[in-house]
Amino acid sequence: MVLHHQLSSRKRPAINHPFAPPKIPKPKTTPTPTPTTTTTPTTTNEVDQSQRLQNDVAEATAIDKMVSLLADAGCTLFHPSGPPCLPSNPHNFRRHLHRLFSSSSNASIRSAFLSGFSFYVQSSQNLHRVLLPSNRDGLGPATCESLVRHLLLVPPIQLDLQNMLLEKLPEYFDINPEYFGRSSSLDEDVARLIVNHFRWLDFLVDSYAFTNKLMQVLSICPLHLKKEIIGSLPEIIGDQNNKTVVDSLEKMLQEDSAIIVSVLDSLSNLNLDDQLQEQVVTISLSCIRTIDAEHMPYLLRFLFLSATPTNVRRIISQIREQLKFVGVSSSSTVQHRKLKGKSTLGNTNASILDALRSSLRFKNMLCQEILKELKCIERIRDHKVIDIWLLMLIYMNGESLQKSVEKIFKKKIIEGCIHEAMVDQCIGGNMELVQDYFPSFLSLSEYLLACKEEKARDFGIHMYSILFEEFVDTYSRQEILGALVTHVGSGISFEVTSALDTMVLLVSKYAHELVPLSSHINGVLDYLEGFSVENLHKVYEVFSNLAISARSSANFFGSSIANELLMIVRKQVTSPDLKYKKMGLIGTLKIVSCLVDANISTCPGPSQQANSAEALELLKTSLDSCKQFPIPLILFYDELVTMLDCRTVQPAIVDWIGKHVGEFESMFLSDLEGGQLSVKDLHCGLEGELMMNLDGDISPICLNILPLVSSSLQSSSNLQILPANFVLLSTIERLANQGSLGGIDALLGCPLHLPSSKYFSGDGWQSLTGKQKHVVCLSLYYATNWIRELLNAFCTQVVDGRFACTTQATREETIVKLLKRLRNLLFLESLLNNSLKQYPLSLPELHLHVEHSGFHPNLVGHVEKKNEHKKTYESFSSNNKRKDRKMSKASKDSGIDGKLRQPTILDVLKKAGVTTSQGTPNDDSSALSPKCRTSESADQHTYDTNKHIILEVSAVFKVLETQRSKFRPLLVDCFSIFTFSTNQDSCCPDPAAELPLHLYLLRDIRYKLDFFSPPSKAFSARHLGSPPGLSRVTVSQFLAKIKPLFPTFKKHFNAAVSILKEGNENCEEHWKVQSASAGNPDIPNLVLSRSSVCTSVFNEILHCFNMMLRLADINLDKPILTGLLEAFQPIKMQDSIFSGLQPIPLPGTIEYLYCGAYSFVEDILDLACSFSFMLASEALLTLESIVTSILKFNDKLMEGNDRSTSMGSIEAVLPTLRSRLGTSSRKILMHNWDNENSENGVKRKGEIVQRILQIYLGNSESTSDLLHELAFSILPQAQSSKTTEEDDCHGFPTLCPATFNIWYRVLHEENLAILNKLVKEVVHSEKSRAGVQLGTVEELLIKLQKSANVLVSLVNMCRTQDKVAVHAMAVKYGGKFVDSFLKVFDFLQIHFQMHNELIIQLVKELQKATRTIQTLCSEAKGLKQTVITSKIPSTKRSMERFLFRVKALLHTSPSECTFWMGNLKHKDLMGQVVSSQAYMDHQNDNLDENPEEPIAEDQSTGDASEEDREL
Repeated sequence: MVLHHQLSSRKRPAINHPFAPPKIPKPKTTPTPTPTTTTTPTTTNEVDQSQRLQNDVAEATAIDKMVSLLADAGCTLFHPSGPPCLPSNPHNFRRHLHRLFSSSSNASIRSAFLSGFSFYVQSSQNLHRVLLPSNRDGLGPATCESLVRHLLLVPPIQLDLQNMLLEKLPEYFDINPEYFGRSSSLDEDVARLIVNHFRWLDFLVDSYAFTNKLMQVLSICPLHLKKEIIGSLPEIIGDQNNKTVVDSLEKMLQEDSAIIVSVLDSLSNLNLDDQLQEQVVTISLSCIRTIDAEHMPYLLRFLFLSATPTNVRRIISQIREQLKFVGVSSSSTVQHRKLKGKSTLGNTNASILDALRSSLRFKNMLCQEILKELKCIERIRDHKVIDIWLLMLIYMNGESLQKSVEKIFKKKIIEGCIHEAMVDQCIGGNMELVQDYFPSFLSLSEYLLACKEEKARDFGIHMYSILFEEFVDTYSRQEILGALVTHVGSGISFEVTSALDTMVLLVSKYAHELVPLSSHINGVLDYLEGFSVENLHKVYEVFSNLAISARSSANFFGSSIANELLMIVRKQVTSPDLKYKKMGLIGTLKIVSCLVDANISTCPGPSQQANSAEALELLKTSLDSCKQFPIPLILFYDELVTMLDCRTVQPAIVDWIGKHVGEFESMFLSDLEGGQLSVKDLHCGLEGELMMNLDGDISPICLNILPLVSSSLQSSSNLQILPANFVLLSTIERLANQGSLGGIDALLGCPLHLPSSKYFSGDGWQSLTGKQKHVVCLSLYYATNWIRELLNAFCTQVVDGRFACTTQATREETIVKLLKRLRNLLFLESLLNNSLKQYPLSLPELHLHVEHSGFHPNLVGHVEKKNEHKKTYESFSSNNKRKDRKMSKASKDSGIDGKLRQPTILDVLKKAGVTTSQGTPNDDSSALSPKCRTSESADQHTYDTNKHIILEVSAVFKVLETQRSKFRPLLVDCFSIFTFSTNQDSCCPDPAAELPLHLYLLRDIRYKLDFFSPPSKAFSARHLGSPPGLSRVTVSQFLAKIKPLFPTFKKHFNAAVSILKEGNENCEEHWKVQSASAGNPDIPNLVLSRSSVCTSVFNEILHCFNMMLRLADINLDKPILTGLLEAFQPIKMQDSIFSGLQPIPLPGTIEYLYCGAYSFVEDILDLACSFSFMLASEALLTLESIVTSILKFNDKLMEGNDRSTSMGSIEAVLPTLRSRLGTSSRKILMHNWDNENSENGVKRKGEIVQRILQIYLGNSESTSDLLHELAFSILPQAQSSKTTEEDDCHGFPTLCPATFNIWYRVLHEENLAILNKLVKEVVHSEKSRAGVQLGTVEELLIKLQKSANVLVSLVNMCRTQDKVAVHAMAVKYGGKFVDSFLKVFDFLQIHFQMHNELIIQLVKELQKATRTIQTLCSEAKGLKQTVITSKIPSTKRSMERFLFRVKALLHTSPSECTFWMGNLKHKDLMGQVVSSQAYMDHQNDNLDENPEEPIAEDQSTGDASEEDREL
């Protein structure tokens, strides 16, 4: 036989090769396995033995047949030295077998071969041999592919062999290479050998059948083998049957996510079509939440690499929503910080960041799309921690996108979308994770701290703080401090302030850690002269705390810091330059406050005594250096008050201050005998008089104002320090008597020694010299500020529950005196305002200016507000009601103190049209400067012609407002006077004439609310005063303090409304009676108009209510918001307010209170329409604020974690109130105001008309329909009207030639806003996976058509309107409209087939406007109208782009529309053809009378015409 022959011819000793002799297995005839060898006797019957023998013979025969066929082809199967031996030409071997098996007549031979091969490989040893690489004819060590590999390349038997091998695969599942101590090689693992043979086959006969079989086997494979097979799928099946592979892998992933890495690797190597690629992306996105964290980096890389322009937004959105990343709780953060980054979570997060970072670098498209995605997210709750990391990764990618990242980050912070807790989760406890990103975080912190927006700067401060806390290494902290020093050196006020705030925060938390690093910030001390007073406090606070902390540690750094700081402040205090003296006083008092603070002192007794001694020495040195200079002394006193109110000072310091203020009586007071002066002398030729004596004959003392003022003209004025000295005195008195001022209560009622009241009449004032007028003005000024400080001090005694030591009788007596003192204050300011109007004078400063970085100098009043008195209202005493005072800076009136005069105040006065007095009178009028003499003569002339001017007590003191910042401020406790009403049921709603007093306080509240309100244009007159005393008071603290006043506001408002309804001036004597009881002298020309007072109270209360509703913080404090709304509820709620609401809000709920407040103000609006346009507009703006507040409160509920059940009711209330708001605004616009109101209220208040019109359009049922009506019907009628009667024909009296431009601009702006909303809606619908419904598309096109029609109507009005401003607006807004319209062309192109008629009509309609705009541009160039030509380039670019987008639309979408583009004929606005533009230019040049007039755009009109094109 051939078999025996081959075995004998190639036989080798078994011991000479590693393989055992091959053997022929016996095939199985039953499913049960048969043992290959046995030595035990069998128990089967003879029939079974016979059957088995027959099967063995059949198997041997089949194997022999197979071996024979291989031998004929040149292959020796049984090779003793190793695997089978193949012929030298394997191609011939495969061709031979192919011919043999492919013949139809040889089907039996093919079957016999496959049967024999199957029997042969049942032995694992034989299977292993045929899978190993074979030798070629035994000619040496050269190897070739295995026998199975060659047989798989024979097409007729390929599929059968594949199935045979796949069926053999489960027999080797138990062999796991991971169990071995070493990794097994490929030759040792039969299962891996089988899989390896399927790789890179030249062809697959039946790929579908093979793939299905492979997937079946794959589903039952063990994990290690499954991973290898999945990873090899692209090499096994190629690009065929990808659908089957993807579906099978998806199913396997659902069962076991551990194979995700192999699946991703396989899918990334498959050549998938677009549909399958989207399916793969969907599968991958579904795994984000289920896979292990260690596999997440691979999944993210795959997703980002699979991103295309069509699916990238979906990928980014799903990753943001489902990826759980760096979101640990606070407790976990602490634990993680203890582990110091050794957990696996940190490593996993680092890997995820690396994956994201590498993916973003690989595809720039991802960065752009992520930024777009983040821009589109509006709801606060939709923002996640991963957003911050995505922004940081993009920020690190390069400078090209850093600006965009910074803008988005700032915008999200300002909107409240990114908050501090999210940054804490990113950085807190993750030092090792953030280490590589530290420079980027620091750079972003630098950007935020330099922003103008306060919220962004506060966020930057927090980022600096968390970075300093987390990174404890020296290098990182040096970098942080270096960045802060850079901010301090920027010279930008708000940036410097925020940087110093950061330093103060860091020093308060990490003083000991900062001591070794102090050398990095010591350079700040070299530039102290460049800081504002506010920032000087912060600088000295930083270094004082560092010095105290260093001293306690007793190291080298401590002595260095303390010595350097003391050396600097001592030099400054003793400097003759008052600027440096002021700096030294601030520094000295800051050091003293740290030294003597009993709460923070941890040193033993002797050290405390040493600190007290050193502090006393510094105080004495400071006091001695500034005794001769009023302004430094005022600063010294105010700083002492701040220290006493803010800190618990050691008794030795309090005793020393008490001894010093004991000199108050001898300096400023005089004794009285029986309530009268013992000696009546003339002072500068002026008679004196005791005024405002509240204690009568029993008063033992009086305030010696007139004598001190007259003596101050020759020497330094003690009166300048009077208010500050009194504040220090009252502070010491409260500290010594448990808050009571009983020891100095005589000062509240004592009279004031002032110039005689006869000088305030016309003849008396005319008889005064310039010097005497100067004395009179200063006397009134000092008296005014004395009264202000009396109110500040003694109002603390009457606040309920403030001091238990105050009896009820004392409290009631004090209240009566306070009300009288407030009348005195109003009286004195009226006289002072009138005196300064006739004798302009720059008043000495009694309060130090402090620049406030948050103010915007939009108005003159805002310029004053930049010099805020920031430190006045700094803190409270242990009872939380004692007020501190801010240091003040005043101009000296003597030659010695001339250096202290503030030129900025004079500049403000000049801007206000006031002639200032530059000189200082010394002895008599001859000593006045020439300017003063001129001013004096002018005064006398003015007085002669206006001798009997009536002074209105309730009027705004406009002259005083320009210098209001020099006055001592009223503190918040003074507003408690609102509650001290003595009104009883009497002849009128205001029998005690208290409304003027409340009006005075309301205006002061308004100043302070202006301080907290965001900068915006005011729609009512703003006063020029600045709200002082709010340095360290937050909005919430201020609102909490005035919350008890809310019901009082409503009470006084009702009183004012009642008087206005009466419409007469009854009970005029009430004011005179009450004024006389307060000790005010009778001045004939000083009167009170009740109607004016009530109108002002009406306006001020509504305005304050409006401003409080607009404060962002009020929606965060529901009790304050509820209290404010409850105060403005109507007596009876109108049923109409709830019409259409289901369910009706329940009483007491927030939505019920909103409806009640709206109903109350709406009723007031109806009443206000009968009085004045200004009152009606104020009421309307208040209604709008109520609706806006509802929106904000609803948003807060939606963003909150615990949503109340009232959220649905609030949402139901909104449409009703908005509809009523639109109706109210229409009512004002259509109200027929009389001529006076129309002239003063409409023409001069164009901004109010603009705002009312915006409210009308924004709250109508359909803004687009209303715009269409106004643009096509109303405005054309107003344009053609020539008389007042014609103005009313269109139904809107507020639309007249004077306000036409305002209406025209508002309509353009609202139409553009509607178009932008439509663009967003179109873009959003196109991104939706569900697609756009047919009806939705048609609806969007109709809306676009309406908007285009409005534009056409507005632009075409220019044909009959010759105003250049109207033409400029048409060009400007027309260009913006076209630019926005370009964004919908992709949408138009997609739906052109279904809606081609609508789209073509839309383009044709818009073309009418573009042609008119082209004509406007040409005429503007010819007429050299620079107002228009400056807007032409951007508009022309937009229209050019529009032209070519239309061409592309019609070219790519087949239609019957003919497109033609060419040059426009040069026509004028009336449609007449102009023969030659060059000729027009020549004519214009000849007619131009001013050839030197600048031209905005040097471009010939002929060139412009050649560029114009037409559809």
